[in-house]
Amino acid sequence: MKRILTLTFACLLTLGLAAPASAEDLRGSTVSDTLFGMHVKGVQQGVWPSIEFGSLRLWDNDTTWAAIEKSPGVFDWTTLDTAVATAQKNGVTDILMVLSGTPAWASLSTCQPPACLPSPGAAGMPRDLALWDTWVTQVVTRYKGRITSYQPWNEANLQTFFEGTPAQMAELTARTYRIVKSIDPQAEVVAPSTGTRLGAAFKRFYPAFLRELGQRDWPIDVWAVHSYPASLGTPKDRTALAAGFIQTLRDAGAPEKPIWDTENNYGLKGPGPANPDVDIEGKRAEDWTAVSFLDSLQLGISRMYMYVWEPPNDLWGIQYYNGTRGARAMQTMQDWIVGTTFKGCRQDGINITCKFKGDGTQRWILYSTQGRTKFALPPRFDQVCQLNGKCKKIRKDRVRTISPVLVTR
Repeated sequence: MKRILTLTFACLLTLGLAAPASAEDLRGSTVSDTLFGMHVKGVQQGVWPSIEFGSLRLWDNDTTWAAIEKSPGVFDWTTLDTAVATAQKNGVTDILMVLSGTPAWASLSTCQPPACLPSPGAAGMPRDLALWDTWVTQVVTRYKGRITSYQPWNEANLQTFFEGTPAQMAELTARTYRIVKSIDPQAEVVAPSTGTRLGAAFKRFYPAFLRELGQRDWPIDVWAVHSYPASLGTPKDRTALAAGFIQTLRDAGAPEKPIWDTENNYGLKGPGPANPDVDIEGKRAEDWTAVSFLDSLQLGISRMYMYVWEPPNDLWGIQYYNGTRGARAMQTMQDWIVGTTFKGCRQDGINITCKFKGDGTQRWILYSTQGRTKFALPPRFDQVCQLNGKCKKIRKDRVRTISPVLVTR
């Protein structure tokens, strides 16, 4: 069976999009390790992955507002202290914290899990905005210079996570921005993330949120999207959702700022029987992981946080834990491109070539959108490496592959 891979450039052409005005052009930029983000289940208990990555997002780590301020004015920082210390001990200093998760005692909502997540009342607006201001002030004051970015809310367009209005979320965002900048001007405020795979929920909420945010003079430093495709979706579908998000920013007249995909994976089950659980294993897990980071660069998405490093969990299509093919591919991609200059990607029929330059060498990543195919190379390319880390000499200036491979000269 042929495995289908795709690149953003091809998808953008299909969608009729050129370079959307609200996306960065990352060509000519140095690839940072922060492109490779991760969620780590149990980091608040000292758990740490066996692979490298450059940025950590704190979500589903018992670090929500409800988990820390369990009663009015009483803060238990144990989980957040441990999470931050664990990351720093392991060399990751780029930490994004999600501030949401209203405590039941502070919430206008009486919702209960699983209707709302992650805890009772968590999806509700604070009954008094002063309570939100106090919470944000406490966090930013305590972790000034240690937590590098803050995100007011997770998937605010889904009522499972937020029951308020676009205007209310814009107000929470503006308040967060003012507080963060007054205490830690170097920290970044990342827009509330929005899920895109449920199109009706995205269209209902996000354009209205952008209008409200514009009326408040765009108080964010970074845009955020979750471009999870439907469970049967491929990297092509993920790319289309991300490109649609960028187009929405453009249509709203939003200012050009970095874009982060703050949570992603494939094969996510639900909602309903049309979206069954899908296991993405073996070579496909390697390929899709690698292609997703290449697509992000081409789209102008400067980082992507994979979800999630944890023991086997059938909810996620690609598993990330010690020894999995997805984890190995993520490590290999970092070995290949971190510290290099991204020169852009080109499509010739079904052949994709992404070019990087570093350490006096040219590094090209080659793969096919459909079936194993031949790539003809200029002279002096002497080595081809696979995502499993194995390399061999190039013969007769050509390479055959479907999966991403690295060639160097």
